[in-house]
Amino acid sequence: MTHTAPQALHALSAQRDPAKAAFFQRFFKCGPGQYGEGDQFLGLPVPQVRSVLPAFRNLPVVECVALLQSPYNEARLLALLVLVAQYQRKRAPDAERQAVFDAYLAHRDRVNNWNLVDASAPAIVGGHLLPRDRTLLYTLAQSPVLWDRRIAVLASFAFIRAGEHADTLRLCEQLLGDREDLMHKACGWMLREVGKRDPAALRGFLDAHAHHMPRTMLRYALEKLAPEVRAAYMAR
Repeated sequence: MTHTAPQALHALSAQRDPAKAAFFQRFFKCGPGQYGEGDQFLGLPVPQVRSVLPAFRNLPVVECVALLQSPYNEARLLALLVLVAQYQRKRAPDAERQAVFDAYLAHRDRVNNWNLVDASAPAIVGGHLLPRDRTLLYTLAQSPVLWDRRIAVLASFAFIRAGEHADTLRLCEQLLGDREDLMHKACGWMLREVGKRDPAALRGFLDAHAHHMPRTMLRYALEKLAPEVRAAYMAR
């Protein structure tokens, strides 16, 4: 049976919770002038959204794109989770993965809150570029769009998991002057992940940049280091 975007939205809407929706509007900073301005919610936590995924795992890419147009964050999240599942499907044809990647890039303006980026960029963008040229990430990192820049950094998580961290370090260096706290957190998070696998690489980055890193980025990067090491770097 071929499912459609309206059916997926109906499955989500049937579980809507107005009280939680109001909370999510505040949590995801959806007010005027905030990073998530205009985003709307049904009030479904991630486990509830994921509970719908098995029924729509084979939603065609064109229907996923249609679902991405929804004003509801949970609908866009479901569309992205379906795309991730299809991209990561064992023995998925290269053409199918390419179609997912192309659709993601073409409609990334709908990947417009941090939970959406974090749930999709490592698997789709990072996974696709892992064996390929990664120039795209440096282009996205220069974008005036916050979510493009976050996609670039979070995509590098796939490289870190594969034992590569050079691109993560270069991207974080490129983004040291970013004004958005969400980017400071993203870069600090990825630096922390590098340090969990290669402490010397993290220490080298910190030695070079700690004195002018945004404080939030530095704090996130230091979380897994010894207390006395954290204190020494923060004192810089």
